[in-house]
Amino acid sequence: MSRRYDCADTGDRATGLREAASAIRRGELVVLPTDTLYGVGADAFSPEAVGALLAAKGRGRNMPSPVLVGSPTTLHGLVTDFSEQAWELVDAFWPGGLTLVAKHQPSLRWDLGDTRGTVAVRMPLHPVAIELLNATGPMAVSSANRTGGPSPATCDEAQQQLGDAISVYLDGGTADHAQASSIVDVTGKVPVLLRAGAISAEQLREVVPDLEAGS
Repeated sequence: MSRRYDCADTGDRATGLREAASAIRRGELVVLPTDTLYGVGADAFSPEAVGALLAAKGRGRNMPSPVLVGSPTTLHGLVTDFSEQAWELVDAFWPGGLTLVAKHQPSLRWDLGDTRGTVAVRMPLHPVAIELLNATGPMAVSSANRTGGPSPATCDEAQQQLGDAISVYLDGGTADHAQASSIVDVTGKVPVLLRAGAISAEQLREVVPDLEAGS
C-alpha cells in the first residue's frame, strides 16, 4: 500500500522525507518532485532496487537509469576522466536541468542497466529532492511514468501510472518546468549534446562554445 505526503505541509514533509529515506534504504521505490519532472527513485547501489525501478516503468536494461546527486562534490566518488569543460558545465548549470553522461568509476559496485561504463548524472534544483538525496546518497531516478506514457508534471499523474509499485509518494506540487533535462555527453574530448531540453544549446554554448550536436 502506497503512502503519500504533501510536502507543502511542514509536518507532512518531514514525515514524508523520513519515510522516503527509510523506503530507499529498504530497497523500495519512491516518487519525488524535481525541477523538471516527477521522478521515480531507488538506491543506486542496489541492483534489486534498480531492477524494480526498470520493471515499474516497463523499461529494459538497454535504457539504464540516470543518477541524481545532492551535491556536485558527490561526483568525485562516481566519475572518472571528468574534463575541465565538464566541471564548467557543472558550475554553470547545477543544480538544474542538465544531465551529464560521464565515465563512471570502474570500482563502483552498481548495476544501472547496460551503461557501457558510463553514468548519466544530474543535481536537481528542488529542495525536497535535494533533502532526500542528502539523506540517502546517490539515487537511480527516472521519469515517473510507464515507458511510452506521458511525462508526469504532478504527483497525481505519476501515481496514476505507477500505482502501488511505489512505497512513498512525495507531492511537491506542479513541476516548475515540466520539461526533461538536457543531456550532454562529456566522455570525449568535445562535449556532445544528446538531447535538447530544459537548457538550450545556445545557453550551453555560452559555457562550452565547441559543443557538438549529437547525431
